[in-house]
Amino acid sequence: MTRELYNIRMVPAEDTPTPLTEEEEQRARTTLFFDLGRVIADRGWVRFPAYSREERRRLVAVAQRLSAHWGCEVRVEAEDHCALRLFLPGHGPQAPA
Repeated sequence: MTRELYNIRMVPAEDTPTPLTEEEEQRARTTLFFDLGRVIADRGWVRFPAYSREERRRLVAVAQRLSAHWGCEVRVEAEDHCALRLFLPGHGPQAPA
């Protein structure tokens, strides 16, 4: 059976802007701010997936917002090609366990 495909569109490349509207982007960053902030406050660090450049930018913006809110730097470091680690000083990869 032959199928005709209508209204097919290409998936955007990684370098294209986020498909989220401005309001959706703001809600996503606010949710990450509260959820990740709670975990960082409890244990000093959090690992979160970031598969695209836009997701990495979003997490860096959340870390900057947390730093401003707490008055203490929240650092961001890539753990591998698909995850970032947000942490407080003293809770980084070289910190004692």
